[in-house]
Amino acid sequence: MSEKLKIKLSIANRVYPLTIFPSQEEGLRKAAKNIDAMITQFEESYSVRDKQDVLAMCALQFASQAEQKTIDKNNVNEQVEQKLKALNDLLHLHLNS
Repeated sequence: MSEKLKIKLSIANRVYPLTIFPSQEEGLRKAAKNIDAMITQFEESYSVRDKQDVLAMCALQFASQAEQKTIDKNNVNEQVEQKLKALNDLLHLHLNS
């Protein structure tokens, strides 16, 4: 197993030291960058200056995106399952004719 890295991420003008696996670094750095970009967007769009409010809004945004992806995935899986069942029924109908 690879050695862990010690990195520092800055989010909302605060530095967070982390010990991570090298494979996690890119994702964590991108996530921190996305959070900071969203903070800036919320601060500019809604004139919110309290960092805790902005961070809560960011958390809600990211959580809702994750939940929506799960809902969308489940809907797609259900549609695929229905189509496969219909195709399977059609095949059985033709094979038993």
